[in-house]
Amino acid sequence: MIIPSVLVLPFPAQGHVNPMMNFSQNLVERGCKVYFVNTDFNHKHVVSSMVEQKESLDESLLKLVSIPDGLRPEDDRTDFAKLFDSILSTMPSMLQKKIEEVHLNGDDRISCIVADVNMGWALNVGNKLGIKGALFWPASAAMFAMQCNLPTLIDNGIIDSYGSPITKKTFRISPTMPVMDTKSLFWTSITDLINLKKTFNFFIESAQTTNLTEWWLCNTTYELEPGVLSFVPKLLPVGPLLRSYDNKSVNARSIGQFWEEDLSCMDWLDQQPHHSVLYVAFGSFTLLDQNQFKELALGLDLTNRPFLWVVRQDSNCTNPNEFLGSKGKIVSWAPQQKVLSHPALACFVSHCGWNSTMEGLSNGVPFLCWPYFADQFYNKKYICDELKVGLGFDSDENGLVSRWEIKTKVDQLLSDENIRSMSLKLKVNVMSNLGEGSMSSENFSKFVKWLKD
Repeated sequence: MIIPSVLVLPFPAQGHVNPMMNFSQNLVERGCKVYFVNTDFNHKHVVSSMVEQKESLDESLLKLVSIPDGLRPEDDRTDFAKLFDSILSTMPSMLQKKIEEVHLNGDDRISCIVADVNMGWALNVGNKLGIKGALFWPASAAMFAMQCNLPTLIDNGIIDSYGSPITKKTFRISPTMPVMDTKSLFWTSITDLINLKKTFNFFIESAQTTNLTEWWLCNTTYELEPGVLSFVPKLLPVGPLLRSYDNKSVNARSIGQFWEEDLSCMDWLDQQPHHSVLYVAFGSFTLLDQNQFKELALGLDLTNRPFLWVVRQDSNCTNPNEFLGSKGKIVSWAPQQKVLSHPALACFVSHCGWNSTMEGLSNGVPFLCWPYFADQFYNKKYICDELKVGLGFDSDENGLVSRWEIKTKVDQLLSDENIRSMSLKLKVNVMSNLGEGSMSSENFSKFVKWLKD
């Protein structure tokens, strides 16, 4: 039996690295070798967060490697136009060099490149070297459909050629899909026209790389997005892609995190009553200003419930303990999947990134939705209006979510038996895709068979 060596290339952001690492670990479990390629900048973060795992990681099966992104260490990697320019001018040649290095060493020959859709240029590198390719989409199927239909949105007068919304009206890409809002467009926070155009063109060009392969894989399930998947039948659901830990020990940490997971929160959760804890985590990108941060702290205190709050070290906000009583625990990064599966969890106060959405749904946890950026607004609407497993917060006239609004929505969510019941029902549907013979499992098996042919 041939053991294929697969090169996996995520877009350089935590929300893209996570699902592709889960995907890679699934490949390894199905008899493949994986070269997981981060940028040098992100690779350093991943390796430093791994602590004791460095010894236990089997690099004969999952090898963590890196290439430059062309930016200096001090450059702002949330300046998307600059990052996209640098990716396209630097990384193709660096990726080719890395593949040639692997081949020269003689251990393996890369037989397939699996690239994030927004790194789809990598399939051109593969073509040049005679390597086949596949594309992976780390967000919802709905966002994939939208990105692939940007020219149609221009033709229909929803956006202009820069990607700026022409209308504030909602729109539908297909009659089978939910209504969307121009807030769902990834790039709408960019105000500089030159950078906006560069960013928008990057997404259009990325979508065009779908022509380079027949394999489009997505971290979703048919039960979650049936209308979208019937509209884009070539997009194969392989979700939920959940975290595999490097060993079964209680202290096992997940691979691919940019920050070290604080496992002390698991002992703390063990001491809390069932369905009592509010889990508050806004992902790797969200930044609250000081006023909103303080209001959130006061709101959590006001609920009079135990809470676990992830406050990243780069949040630039004062220590929230000065606003809080003794009911909560604050960590800088959490083993999220372990947290969400813990029986103490009552609800997930989330930014609604797609990974967090999938992990929350897979564990039957109701959502309180606080979107910050890009597709998170669509995910929030989908969670609340279509799936009916969450509630959103309302801002006041100053754009602030008040402490009273936080307490009100927590009380409303946790007293709603319909939401709890729908969450548990959806968990069963989503998790059924991990079983043999399920649609996601079959799609993954077909892909692995193609890799091994």
